[in-house]
Amino acid sequence: MRTRRNRHTALASALASVLALFLALLTCAARADDALPDPSVPSAPSVPAVARAWPVGSHPLVLRGWEPPATRYARGHRGVDLATPVGAPVRAVAPGRVSFAGRVAGRGVVAVELTGTDLRTTYEPVTASVKKGDEVEAGGVVGTVELTGSHCGPTSCVHWGLLRGEVYLDPLELLPPWLLNRGPSRLLPVLGAS
Repeated sequence: MRTRRNRHTALASALASVLALFLALLTCAARADDALPDPSVPSAPSVPAVARAWPVGSHPLVLRGWEPPATRYARGHRGVDLATPVGAPVRAVAPGRVSFAGRVAGRGVVAVELTGTDLRTTYEPVTASVKKGDEVEAGGVVGTVELTGSHCGPTSCVHWGLLRGEVYLDPLELLPPWLLNRGPSRLLPVLGAS
């Protein structure tokens, strides 16, 4: 009786192991299918690194980064918040044409359509020094940081956004590597010099 029970236990254990292995393989296969891009859905074109300047300062502190929403109206952070003092100049990151300069929900907003792209940058809260239709160069001042109840806590900031049509993108992708460099310049020794 005992050997029969031992055989049943061993058989049940073996079946459980086979079942667990089968389920693991199915899960891996399902994950692999999820990871493959759907050829029927066009992928979003990449963001070209066309920026030639930061919107504020030379390398401002990013207080809050890009947090893409799961769906169009879901929670997220549709841009980056850059620490900067009230009254500081806000600059266009790349050449373009001002598509909006005015107030939205009590805050000053400037939007610039970037030349040669299908992209639009936004800056807020900004007291605009440009108007709709103005051409701006990279580094050209579009306004100054205005005093508002800051969503950045005790410090003031500029919210910098990037859109392609109605889709928000990470504006930091506009910056080429040389603008993202975080360290100070260093002089290196010249080999062979005495």
